[in-house]
Amino acid sequence: MPTLVTRSPRETARVPWLAVVAPGILVAATGVGAGDLLTASLGGSAVGLAILWAAGAGAVLKWFVNEGIARWQMATGTTLLEGWVARLGRWVQWVFLIYLLGWSLFTGGALVNACGVAGTGLLPLADDLKTSKILWGVGHSLAGLLLVLLGGFRLFEKLMSVCIGVMFVTVIITALLIRPDWAAVGHGLIIPRIPPQGTGWVLGIVGGVGGTVTLLSYGYWIREQGRAGLQGVRQCRLDLTLGYAMTALFGLAMVIIGSRARLEKGPTVALDLAGQLATAVGPVGRWVFLIGFWGAVFSSLLGVWQSVPYLFADFLALRCGLSARQRLSLDFTKTAGYRAYLFAIALVPLPLLWVSVRQAQLTYAIVGSLFMPLLALTLLIMNNRGDWIGSKYRSGWVTNLVLATTVLFFAYVAADTVIEKWWQLGAFLGG
Repeated sequence: MPTLVTRSPRETARVPWLAVVAPGILVAATGVGAGDLLTASLGGSAVGLAILWAAGAGAVLKWFVNEGIARWQMATGTTLLEGWVARLGRWVQWVFLIYLLGWSLFTGGALVNACGVAGTGLLPLADDLKTSKILWGVGHSLAGLLLVLLGGFRLFEKLMSVCIGVMFVTVIITALLIRPDWAAVGHGLIIPRIPPQGTGWVLGIVGGVGGTVTLLSYGYWIREQGRAGLQGVRQCRLDLTLGYAMTALFGLAMVIIGSRARLEKGPTVALDLAGQLATAVGPVGRWVFLIGFWGAVFSSLLGVWQSVPYLFADFLALRCGLSARQRLSLDFTKTAGYRAYLFAIALVPLPLLWVSVRQAQLTYAIVGSLFMPLLALTLLIMNNRGDWIGSKYRSGWVTNLVLATTVLFFAYVAADTVIEKWWQLGAFLGG
């Protein structure tokens, strides 16, 4: 039987400024790692600075989507998943569960690969770098499992703050130290275009930067702080602005860093990037980058391991027929469903350590990005119904424009990808 916990008045009292912005930084940092660092750096390596705009666009998009998720919860007291079931029908939860299972496999595989690469860059555990990547990946996954299982949310916040501080300082400084071509940076940032063979990377960066399914986890983190009402909306807008400003900087920095390297061999991605930095700024720059790289990818793994089981536990609570009030006071981390999914996401994806890093990252980013048009479309419907959300919480025209553009953008990129694959297939059959 799930454990029901009543929040004390002290838990919902006014909190310090740093605690107010913490959930936004957590959700942004959870998306940094596999979503920003490896995907963006590999994309920068593959097609150059022309895709810089995708990192900024992805961060802006995620702000509007996550603000809509938070506004729904502040107005109704229910998470978006609960709102889907209540307003759109119970079939939604089954579609979401199927997607969640597939997404968890690919995301877990990308994260353990990223941690394996980061660990190998710092300290290879074997002469064969692929073996070292596998060992580090397994070790990081098990460490994340134990930290989440034994530490609880407060330890999670403290560990994430350390990792976030390390990666923020080191990655941004690294991008500045390599002295990029600032004219090319400005061109790639201001003028949006999709270069040849860049469709998948643009989709991966726009969809992956700052998180995908993990956006839904934000609702559970702000529930931990007892946020509600219009004051909660204002707090969410503040912390999301700070969090996604950091995310945009991370994404831009990693595209810039990746554009300076030719990244081909999976287990040596971090070493290749660090080697470029050693040439540009000396051995200090190499170690600065490797430490920041590790902080970013491990914080991403830790965030996903801690947050995604919330979604499965919420699914089970809905299936058990718990009322909205019961779900609001439910300590999900104490439920069997949460812990079972935590073990599953930490252990089941481990065989993907034998897959190439480049393929794991691109597959994860594209699969994750498919969730974005669904989120945008449902927010367009749900947050514009005054009888559902209340007139004070309805979306404005700017938000609706951004969300509609999001749906159209992903439809365009999906069609472009299908056409590109058909041309490749035709050339292969004709050749």
